[in-house]
Amino acid sequence: MSRADLARGFNAGALSQALALLPARADTYEARALLLAIGLQESGLTERVQRVTGGGDGPARGLLQFERGGGVVGVLNHPASRDLALHVCTARRLPSVLSSVVWDELASDDVLAFAFGRLLLMTDPRRLPALGDEHGAWAYYLRCWRPGKPHPDRWPENYAAALAALG
Repeated sequence: MSRADLARGFNAGALSQALALLPARADTYEARALLLAIGLQESGLTERVQRVTGGGDGPARGLLQFERGGGVVGVLNHPASRDLALHVCTARRLPSVLSSVVWDELASDDVLAFAFGRLLLMTDPRRLPALGDEHGAWAYYLRCWRPGKPHPDRWPENYAAALAALG
């Protein structure tokens, strides 16, 4: 299956379900493209638990690879996202909004992962980059995710696949 086909499936499924939990203004082509590209960049849209060299699990969970003390805590506490994060957690029937509970659930709940991804994007005060603005999308990703190993060589292919998935 191609990257674009994989992204197309998530766009129609988990991503659409996640965005339905948020205000209508959160569901834009720009947001979808960026979230799908980030998912491809971070996990290939296949790994829900970060793998580390030499074996074992890393500190990130979910298709968008959130760390408990980073993105999860950020979304739960940021003024632009915290109320919506509580709403999402309630809708996904999480027993608590503790960062540890959310972080654990990200490994098995793709809808939660994409919802938290969209909420993390909402914490950046800048506008989302226009569709096709690969460099702007890369800069947005770097600001919001702050990846330890960003792999800029993979971004063009992943961003192109995300755009293709939107048809």
